[in-house]
Amino acid sequence: MNKRSSQTIHMLIWRSVIQAVILAVLAGFLLPFIYGLVHYYQEKNHHIQQLAALLTTSASTADGAQVVAKQVNILLENEPTIQSIVFYSTSEPIEDIDQSLDDWKNALFAHTVSFNYPVVSKGIDAGSVTSNKSDTNQQLAMVLSNVMSESSAPDESAGKTTKNSILIGYINITIDVKLIRLYWFQNILWLWLTTVVLIIIFAFYIFRKLNWPVKDIEALTDVCDIVISNSNVEQLPVIPQQFNFQELTQIKKALIVLFNRLQEARQGYETLAAFEQQLHNKDVSLDVQLHNFQSMISHELKTSLNAIVGGLQLLDYETLSREQKDAVEIISSGSDKLVLSLDHIIQLNQIQKGQIRIHKNEFNPLQLIADLLAKFENIATQKGLELISNIHHIDHSLYGDSEKIHQILSILLNNAIKFTPVGKVTITSQLTHFNKSNRWQISVKDTGIGIDNEHLDDIFNPFFQVDSSQTRQYEGSGVGLPIVRQMAQLMGATIDVDSVLGVGTQFTLTIAMPNQQQSKQQRLLSGLTIIYYYYHETGSLLDELEYLGATIICRQDMQLIIDEMKNNKVDIVMFAEDVFPNKAELIAKRIRQYESEEGNKSEHRALLIYWYPQHRARYIDNFEYGLKAAGVDYCHVATHKERALTDLLKQWLVWI
Repeated sequence: MNKRSSQTIHMLIWRSVIQAVILAVLAGFLLPFIYGLVHYYQEKNHHIQQLAALLTTSASTADGAQVVAKQVNILLENEPTIQSIVFYSTSEPIEDIDQSLDDWKNALFAHTVSFNYPVVSKGIDAGSVTSNKSDTNQQLAMVLSNVMSESSAPDESAGKTTKNSILIGYINITIDVKLIRLYWFQNILWLWLTTVVLIIIFAFYIFRKLNWPVKDIEALTDVCDIVISNSNVEQLPVIPQQFNFQELTQIKKALIVLFNRLQEARQGYETLAAFEQQLHNKDVSLDVQLHNFQSMISHELKTSLNAIVGGLQLLDYETLSREQKDAVEIISSGSDKLVLSLDHIIQLNQIQKGQIRIHKNEFNPLQLIADLLAKFENIATQKGLELISNIHHIDHSLYGDSEKIHQILSILLNNAIKFTPVGKVTITSQLTHFNKSNRWQISVKDTGIGIDNEHLDDIFNPFFQVDSSQTRQYEGSGVGLPIVRQMAQLMGATIDVDSVLGVGTQFTLTIAMPNQQQSKQQRLLSGLTIIYYYYHETGSLLDELEYLGATIICRQDMQLIIDEMKNNKVDIVMFAEDVFPNKAELIAKRIRQYESEEGNKSEHRALLIYWYPQHRARYIDNFEYGLKAAGVDYCHVATHKERALTDLLKQWLVWI
């Protein structure tokens, strides 16, 4: 699509008026010239015809010789456009040619035009006589006199005068068309010039009137330029309007209304930003309080529970009475459930904060399943359930976090047994080998009460209970399945559920694991030194970095980071996800300042990466700009998936 260059309204009006003036002048010159010249030529032609009729009439009379001579003399002297008058005798008529259709051609292009007019009288034989302005007119007069006297002789034998009209010749009149055009142009020149001047004056008047709205538009444009160039303008400049055009007045009102709305929106945005900053500050404070609260739970409640459990273990069980033994068993069972629930809650919070680490090791999946069956065999038997295992692969070693896989399957088996009043619980294992990886799929299926389809997405939410009443039949804190999902995500695995209410439920865990030989060869960060700065907990990211072959130096003090950079070449400085943005910004400024100091300048520049937790992602706009302005290269939500972390580091390490 062709793009036209922008132009101002003033220039458009000016060009349009100039074009209109040129068109009017051309039309005012050409049309009157052509039409007027043809009309003037036709008038001259008509005048010559009248003169020729006069001459032919005079020549046809008996005593018209002197009259004709005088008339010819007068015509040649007083009509400069008549070039010549010629008389020639002939008895043959000349074909009458209608020249009216050629008037416009003769008037515009011809030099001279001749006209023939017949002279009639009684039978005469006369010769041809020619006269022009250089000849005397006497010869024409004499010939015409002789012709007319002979044609008027009386016929005595008849006894009366008979006048038989006969053709005796033609008078040919030649006019000078160039001279006619010159006379006509001289006659209309002053009128044409006057018309052109009036057209120009009128055009300027029209341009002046059309320029009135242009001035108001230019005033609007100036105000728009001020608003565009100055984004911080708080007051709209005065818009001068010399002429009250309705359209421009509406545009002015619309501009004022839009500017006022923009100011109101800006004020609302500033208020919202200030409120959001307050919420962010409160959120930071709540993070600190939550961290302290979790620490208190971990220390105080766990310490108290350990004291209760330890006290129960110190009791001499043999010396107790039957009632006392029953009471101790009730207390011991309740404390065990409370310890398990508390461990799950603490573990869930640690996962959300990124404090759970992945510990990969080589393990035997058949042995892991055997341990699970041995752990839950007695519980299932006591409840009258059948615990079945279906293994669809041979013995093979896998590489992964066996401890967390064991915990996930333990939670699934415990739930399956708890929610199955009668029937069986089946654990199925399938192993698929690929070129570069293995896929292990473990499913736990029961014949229990099942789950309604509308609750399948909610069961993985923390503290969710299908039956939330105080009198519910099945106890539990509602954190087991959330731990299962988040641990699976932490390992890069997936957890699927399929359930039919009243029939049973099946949970399927699918884990992709690298081949052991290949995993040992994967050393992406080999040879790189990384300083890992953390506030309280190192988190699970540390194990992934070590697994990728990096040399990790953990620090909790800014000066220790600078000292380490002075002594060793540091490739990357990572800020753990429990570090607050303002602290990371301060450290990043100090690192960049150290690198720019005289004596420390070199081509090497440490890569700074800030990891933030998932719950802080909604506040990224509040802290990302400050971090990058301080020198942080990348801000990214903390990831604990091996593949995702590897892809990110490959992308970032290109610049090292």
